Amino acid sequence: MWNPTGDYVIAGQDEPGYRRWIGARPWRAGLVSSFHRYLLDHQVAFVAPTWQLLRTASDWAKCGADPFEVPPADEWPNVVQTLRYIRDYVVPSVGPVEPVSVYRNPLLNQCAGGAPESVHQSMSAIDLVPLRPIHRTVLITRLCAAHALTGLRYNVGLGFYTKLRFHVDSWKYRTWGRNDAGTLACGVEAAAPPPPVLPTDLPAGTLPPTR
Repeated sequence: MWNPTGDYVIAGQDEPGYRRWIGARPWRAGLVSSFHRYLLDHQVAFVAPTWQLLRTASDWAKCGADPFEVPPADEWPNVVQTLRYIRDYVVPSVGPVEPVSVYRNPLLNQCAGGAPESVHQSMSAIDLVPLRPIHRTVLITRLCAAHALTGLRYNVGLGFYTKLRFHVDSWKYRTWGRNDAGTLACGVEAAAPPPPVLPTDLPAGTLPPTR
């Protein structure tokens, strides 16, 4: 039976767990509604169910943290471009996807083994799994192809973990992770191109190189 979230979503971070979480504090429903309205205003409300975008780290239980969290409102803009890229290029490439980890506050990120500079802490990053059956090699090939063509425009970071979990953010153009053969998933690790050479950066009497 196809169960792509089975390795990452435990009881408590599923939909019944969300219902319990939101009902445990009377103020949570209003905060979630505000977040959903923000996504509506920016036309990204239905890329994934809003409650799934509130999932914290997969290791939330081991860390004694909440399974869901609404990030501070000043972080909400950071997820919009990521959701646009998922809507416009990830879903057309591999079909519908489900977020398994989005915002992690700094303490949870540290406990869960996230990188100190992880952009999950600013809600720019979303870890996803595909909802339709797909081989990992096909998943990587399609996502790398889309990233090569469109990732720079959206400033997208694309990373691959084991099995079918992958990462998308809109913080910086780059790729990482390895395929099943142990080589770089996208062939090379893409990084942001160097800034253009400006005339003021050059010695007097020289011209910037042609490209």
